Amino acid sequence: MSKGIQANLRCNEQIRLSPVRLVGAANEQIGVIETYQALQMAREQGLDLVEVAPMERPPVCRIMDYGKFKYQQKKGQKKHHEQQLKEVRLRPKTDDHDRQIKVNRAIKFLYKGDKVQFTMQFRGRERAHREIGNQIFHQILAGIQEYVKVERTPIMDGKNMVMIVAPVKAAIEKAIADGRLAHIIKMVEEDHDDDRDDDVDDRDDGGDADGVPTASQA
Repeated sequence: MSKGIQANLRCNEQIRLSPVRLVGAANEQIGVIETYQALQMAREQGLDLVEVAPMERPPVCRIMDYGKFKYQQKKGQKKHHEQQLKEVRLRPKTDDHDRQIKVNRAIKFLYKGDKVQFTMQFRGRERAHREIGNQIFHQILAGIQEYVKVERTPIMDGKNMVMIVAPVKAAIEKAIADGRLAHIIKMVEEDHDDDRDDDVDDRDDGGDADGVPTASQA
């Protein structure tokens, strides 16, 4: 029997009125019978008795696989995902662990079909060390290049360096099938982090007095 019955459609023992007008699993008209008889017929077929027209008199019930019906109904109601541009922001001083968290967030966006803009934010004398931003972006790209196509190579945009990538759907689906993105799929299903643009770490730890990261922190 189906679990998690919706409140707006009574099913099986939830159906109180009797008799009912019964429609069979093959959409055939069976006629008006007592509810307990209709429920017994459904059980014998391993299916559910669902009240599909409760306002009729007698109410109309149908024998069906209610779990499958709900799945198909939900699938039909899914809206087409409109691709968006999501931003993941970093600093030159972002450490490896935090950077991986941000990359995972980017892969989550790519999995959902969105483009991702990586933004490297420079402050003060950090702007004199743009090669660090280039190095970090190339490291990131090396880890995700299989899933993306680069739409904008790393380039300075005002005070920031940006890189834009778009998802390669077939490659992402293959990685999912191979189990290589299991942690990302779990993140999406559990929704541990939301879809808002990435936050910036405003702390000044990790750099020298002028805000320039050391080689080990890049």
